[in-house]
Amino acid sequence: MSVVAFERKQNTGEWSERELSTILAALSAATAPGTGREWETGVTERGDVQFYLLSPLPDQACELCVSRIGGRYILEDGSGRLLFEHRNLDLVALHAKAAVPSTSWLMVRVIMLWCAIRSATDEKLDLMLLEGEELFVQFVPQLAAFA
Repeated sequence: MSVVAFERKQNTGEWSERELSTILAALSAATAPGTGREWETGVTERGDVQFYLLSPLPDQACELCVSRIGGRYILEDGSGRLLFEHRNLDLVALHAKAAVPSTSWLMVRVIMLWCAIRSATDEKLDLMLLEGEELFVQFVPQLAAFA
């Protein structure tokens, strides 16, 4: 891992209203009430501000992090991988919006449940049809004797 030395300014410990509103506007779909996601701000040990997009309860894992170090904004995913960095917060916010998955976790679970139910019922239905077909094949010759 390489370390990059950033220029530091004093009193960098808070987000401005404009900065927060820019980030929240870009992530408005991700932080909507139905998604279960929340956001939080924090400060590094060096006094640099950070914005965290947290996954729904109970995990509340960090999905996305925007940091301001010196005059640069750094966008990282939940694993700490660098996604984008720039001095323009609007560009970073656009990349943050694109980095957030649009499908909610609830929708993914509903789709998975639907596929599991459909798979189980298809297997049972196939077995019932095959058994019925075998019975039909066994009784047809005997029914032909009556004709």
